Amino acid sequence: MENFQQVLSVVGFVIRAIGFIVLGFAVGRFTMDAYKKAVWQVQIALAVGFFALLVGLTHYSSPGSMGTFALGAGVALIMSFMPPKKDNDEDSKK
Repeated sequence: MENFQQVLSVVGFVIRAIGFIVLGFAVGRFTMDAYKKAVWQVQIALAVGFFALLVGLTHYSSPGSMGTFALGAGVALIMSFMPPKKDNDEDSKK
């Protein structure tokens, strides 16, 4: 029974890590997409809200959870600064 609880504990940690990565990516992506389309007042609110979320997670969650959230958010931020992809459908039709 003790081994089963240890396995469930490890599975729980993995699921929490994956969840925080997905949450970080989703929040980062939403923030950056909304930031680009908003007026300056909303941009300030988005930036303050995002950083307040980071502060709250740093204070109330474990370091591993915060790290996985930061990884997901970092990927979303890096992706938002990449140039958009150009479709090559026109070239493949010729």
